[in-house]
Amino acid sequence: MSKFWNDRVNVLTPYVPGEQTQDATLLKLNTNESPYSSSPEALKEISLAIGGTLSKYPDPNAHHLCESIGKFYSLKTEQIFVGNGSDEVLAHIFGGLFKNTGAVLSPEITYEFYPIYCRYFGLEYRAVPLLGDFSVDVRLFGSPPDSIGGIILANPNASTGVALGIDGIRNLLLANPETTVVIDEAYVDFGTESAVTLLPEHSNLVIVQTCSKSRGLAGLRVGFALSSVDMIEGLTRMKNSFNSYPLDQLAQVGAAAAFADIPYFEETRNKVIATREKFTIDIKMAGYEVIPSRANFILARHPNHDGAVFSRQLRARGILVRYLSGEKLAPFVRVTIGTDQQMEHVKKVFRDLNGLSNDE
Repeated sequence: MSKFWNDRVNVLTPYVPGEQTQDATLLKLNTNESPYSSSPEALKEISLAIGGTLSKYPDPNAHHLCESIGKFYSLKTEQIFVGNGSDEVLAHIFGGLFKNTGAVLSPEITYEFYPIYCRYFGLEYRAVPLLGDFSVDVRLFGSPPDSIGGIILANPNASTGVALGIDGIRNLLLANPETTVVIDEAYVDFGTESAVTLLPEHSNLVIVQTCSKSRGLAGLRVGFALSSVDMIEGLTRMKNSFNSYPLDQLAQVGAAAAFADIPYFEETRNKVIATREKFTIDIKMAGYEVIPSRANFILARHPNHDGAVFSRQLRARGILVRYLSGEKLAPFVRVTIGTDQQMEHVKKVFRDLNGLSNDE
């Protein structure tokens, strides 16, 4: 702590990202990155951009990238907002679209950045209980409008992988027409329907996505929002009051090419889904509890150990997973889905740790 810190810094408890290990002997399955390479088309465009000039500023509005995203989702370019990772996009939403006259509502288990952003921007945060199976009951979000500053759901949920169906999202929007409702779809491509189809009906809906997961571009830091023209204009005002150039030239051309390369996106996304389903069946047969996931990770529970002990056991055997503390998550570890070969190895380690031979 420094005497030069102001009150805002003093009260912050920063987000702690998953470990970015430099140990090449560890199988890194803790931060939900893609196990596959980026799109060859994206890599080609980045290479061409490197061969050009980087002495000029990039397009501050990333028009070509917004066109590519808009074409993929059948939206106007003016309905797209891009930022330096979805975290920056979310920060502008918390700072510009949520109100400080009521609480920001989010499920009790969710992306850990949400309450941090509330503290940063001086917003009240209220955690809404989940049901016993970790699912969301949208009826619990129906408070009087003047008591709600905003609603945000990660769907599928960032920590559990549990997804809310499109009808549930529609009911949430219908119950809160005067409130900004944000659906954070970082993992949507791995098994649930996007709320983008609801945008024409609900001007209060903002959808946030990222290129870090299903498009394998975590190293470029590209996130985006889909919404009404008015909402996007508000986010653009926030961006231009903070940093006019959030995305560099390489990120813009790489992400645009990744959106255009639909076959590669579908191929790698489908591989992850298939591997997740097989791995889930395999470790359930080995005696583990697994929360049904629609993301590129699963939550698994060892029958005899809590998550902290289990994660240490896995690390000792060369597998890095994410342990998420908290009363309801403490029994579990979160395991990113890797390639088939990687998950076969993980399955064998899981069986060993549960006292089963791999012949059984």
